[in-house]
Amino acid sequence: MKLQIIDTLDGSQTLYIPEMDEQYHSINGAITEANYVYIENGFLYNKTKNPTILEVGFGTGLNCLLTAIQAQKNKRKTIYYSIEKYPLLKEIIVQLKYGKQISNEAQTLFEKIHDCEWNKPVQISPYFNLVKLQTDLIENDLSDIEKCDVIYFDAFGPEKQPEIWQAEIFRKIYSVTASNGVFVTYSAKGVVRRELIASGFNMERLPGPPGKIHMLRGIKSVSAI
Repeated sequence: MKLQIIDTLDGSQTLYIPEMDEQYHSINGAITEANYVYIENGFLYNKTKNPTILEVGFGTGLNCLLTAIQAQKNKRKTIYYSIEKYPLLKEIIVQLKYGKQISNEAQTLFEKIHDCEWNKPVQISPYFNLVKLQTDLIENDLSDIEKCDVIYFDAFGPEKQPEIWQAEIFRKIYSVTASNGVFVTYSAKGVVRRELIASGFNMERLPGPPGKIHMLRGIKSVSAI
């Protein structure tokens, strides 16, 4: 698929896919959205000292970068699994300026994140270990992933990628979520919320990032098996 790099309202960039009429991040601010949905309401909301994270949709690596920065800042040793069926080509990645927009240190992290091998644990920094998994979430039973304290669900929207927003996927993710684990996604669709509740998560609607009224956050009850 052809990809176009476009600017978003906070000055950061995202990728637009004309064939799908879909972009990787909000046009109201790529970094702003990622920080709000996944860092503030996911990583920082969960208080596990040394968290394990599962991300559905590695994409540009923006969520991964922002988490690595926060892990270092808060001295939380973090294990980060990220699933992506179709990794982006290096020539696209080098055109994105997420790291440079934040700091020189962030740019170094961004490069390490993208240069490391797939399907292999890699230490990116003293507080951040990454496992990028090139796999199909539908076919993968996630048996090789340890219990996760935070889930970032960042697939393309339910209208564009409906096969990923299905009950069986949410049940699979629920099974690898630790007690009191946090599930966050930018989507607030009623059908998504209902399927997540049916899967076992206690769900709530939160105010959304700029341009969105709501987002969703779920908790796996401590009493859940």
